[in-house]
Amino acid sequence: GVRISAITRSSGVTGRFWPEKANRTEVFIVSSTHGASGASAEIPAPGAPISHTEKGTQRFARTALALFAGGFATFALLYCVQPMMPMLSQAFGINAAQSSLILSLSTLTLAVGLLITGPISDAIGRKQVLVVSLLAAAVFTVGSALAPSWEGVLLMRALVGLALSGVAAVAMTYLSEEIHPHHLGLAMGLYIGGNAIGGMSGRLLSGVLVDYLSWHSVLGVMGGLALLAALLLWRFLPESRHFHPRPLRLRGLLQGYTLHFRDAGLPWLFLQGFLLMGSFVTLYNYIGYRLIAEPFHLSQTMIGLLAVLYLSGIYSSAQVGALADRFGRRRVFWLVIALMLAGVALTLFDRLPLVLLGMLLFTFGFFGAHSVASSWIGRRAQQARGQASSLYLFSYYLGSSIAGTLGGVFWHAAGWDGVGLFIASLLLIALAVALHLARLRPLPEPQAAH
Repeated sequence: GVRISAITRSSGVTGRFWPEKANRTEVFIVSSTHGASGASAEIPAPGAPISHTEKGTQRFARTALALFAGGFATFALLYCVQPMMPMLSQAFGINAAQSSLILSLSTLTLAVGLLITGPISDAIGRKQVLVVSLLAAAVFTVGSALAPSWEGVLLMRALVGLALSGVAAVAMTYLSEEIHPHHLGLAMGLYIGGNAIGGMSGRLLSGVLVDYLSWHSVLGVMGGLALLAALLLWRFLPESRHFHPRPLRLRGLLQGYTLHFRDAGLPWLFLQGFLLMGSFVTLYNYIGYRLIAEPFHLSQTMIGLLAVLYLSGIYSSAQVGALADRFGRRRVFWLVIALMLAGVALTLFDRLPLVLLGMLLFTFGFFGAHSVASSWIGRRAQQARGQASSLYLFSYYLGSSIAGTLGGVFWHAAGWDGVGLFIASLLLIALAVALHLARLRPLPEPQAAH
């Protein structure tokens, strides 16, 4: 009747355990591919909670790299068409609002897909949905490059958005489940930093290449890059350790959605996703039309190069996320939204340095605000986190689709002044919501395993 539990550990390394039974003695042995050193110690009893992934571990690094690649590809595929919109207007004989459909339709199908892919991942697992979704998006992007008509391009772009919903919905949920709560803001910031680099690279590459290659060739290149990102995601993302499958039942889905809307904070965070993304996409959809015209007369290549402003978002997503971990989301959230408002005000001037500074501040504030809101969703959702992430991102991309197209109406009616006023109105509402969220009673701290 003797139970002997022994383990040899090396620093920062955990292993898998195999029971070897002899008579009535049960021995657990750990193996590690990194070697073993140190003293023996008693392992946790069977059924003990598995630790969450903490900063500084190899698992944290692999998770960050894999989801960084996934976020990179998602935003690169989604927004690579944005700087090409003026050229597409000329190629197909369409106006700015019609040209914006190449992005708005993708974000609309992405938003709808989020309501499906999140619950599917709750049932079958996170990594499978992530990898298959990104592979499908890469294939549909190549398909859009081969489409012979505007209607064919829009169909393929709709399928791209639907496929990308699997990455957008599940990545946030994976992080919320696997990362230690004390490091979730940083991890979410790194993932959103991948989004920022992807958005920057997609716009930069397409904006520059379209001056030298056809738009068909540019979309083919972007599809190939997405395929490489999917392989990185498959190779490096660790399997889930805290995933618990939930049966895919319609009644359960409706109960999960109802549960989230009863929360005091989650519905307001869903609204924030709509307002923040709506304002962001509107600015970048139509700023190119303004800068091509008087008094700026920038080239298509120069407009594509403006994507380097996303570098500020790469920095702010991680740093603002870390600041929110340290000082609290309530104290940080409204400040970065106010920064966005100041940025859009600067873009109303007719001096290029002020416009660029305004875009820089606006981009910095957006990615910081999105990082805080994303980690806040994972913190407040106590159950069905996949559905909570899906609802937030549904609102997020719905804002992109609706506001991104409405911005064209303001552009044709009143030029950039009209667009700026529209964006400022969205951000004033977002600021009021952030101040309301700051007054909410905090949830009790979770008891995460160490």
